[in-house]
Amino acid sequence: MDKVALVAITKHGIEHVRQLKKRMANADVYYMKKHAKGDEEELGITLFEGSVRLQMEHFFKEYDGIVFVISLGAVVRMIAPHVKDKKVDPAVVVIDDKGEYVISVLSGHIGGANELTKVVARELQAQSVITTASDVQQTIPVDIFGREYGWTIEDFTHVTPVSASVVNEEPIVIVQESGEKGWWKHNRELPSHMKVVHSCEEALGETFHAALLITHRVLGADRYKDLLSASVIYRPKTIHLGVGCNRGTSAEEIQQVIDETLQELELSSLSVNGIATIDLKKDEEGLQKVCKDNNWSFTYYSPEQLNKQPMKNPSETVYKYTGAYGVSEPAALLSAGTDELFLEKKKSGNVTVSIGISQHHAKELQRKV
Repeated sequence: MDKVALVAITKHGIEHVRQLKKRMANADVYYMKKHAKGDEEELGITLFEGSVRLQMEHFFKEYDGIVFVISLGAVVRMIAPHVKDKKVDPAVVVIDDKGEYVISVLSGHIGGANELTKVVARELQAQSVITTASDVQQTIPVDIFGREYGWTIEDFTHVTPVSASVVNEEPIVIVQESGEKGWWKHNRELPSHMKVVHSCEEALGETFHAALLITHRVLGADRYKDLLSASVIYRPKTIHLGVGCNRGTSAEEIQQVIDETLQELELSSLSVNGIATIDLKKDEEGLQKVCKDNNWSFTYYSPEQLNKQPMKNPSETVYKYTGAYGVSEPAALLSAGTDELFLEKKKSGNVTVSIGISQHHAKELQRKV
């Protein structure tokens, strides 16, 4: 959490936020001017006069998390007019005036209030109070599942009913076709009402009330209708694009070739990690713009690094101009950390694309064009 505000309005409250400031150096502290100690300017503390309610719009606009040393009821009333949606609201945490309890109030999962609550409670040696069912039950938090790995949810439509199925211990099938494996964080076995399978095809033979689908594939609505009707799809960043292009190729052409390739292979653009190429192309404006526009990583390798990779389509012509026997294929292999390509090579106009998938089922799902 990049920006956190620590807010107090009482004599005891300012002691708590000042204490927290020592451990949370990047946090901003706010309290009432009448409690000033004289060192606020030196410490970068902001003083205010009048009702703290007048500061709410500023807090909600400027901060990812807000920690109040104010009664829970008062905070609920003050923030109510500013609450919009859990995907955009900041985390809100409340501390009691004695510093005994730290309570997660708003945006517990997606906003990070539950984690912020734990951090603050640890620093104050206080008791954390978290009421989110999945946290209390130590099960899968559907709305932030895999977030620490960079997974994204494709569509939030079914998040609430699927979350209910998880916490109510209804039959759940978890399909993991790609992505990191270490997502179960609790010191107990996976609950018996959950079953992990390795493909959507395998899941169709299971009995389930809801499904968690971890995949880089685009799933056809007709074939997977029953699976998609009660599921949340997670997109791990496992698709690595090796790209070669002629000098001066436009971002529009590069993007079009990538989009067409992903569509042909039924791969989701939400699972693209980034583009990899040769270091001669590190200043290629078209490649840079595509990565910037999509928030993708941009990686480049030396000819020596590329030539160490196995290449099924080496080119003397490419070697003559670049010093490497290939660009897109070895770059995709290096970036994905795999030894086999999902797509060896596709050339279209000024662009060549290869695809590597960094995931534990890559060989099972291999497809070449």
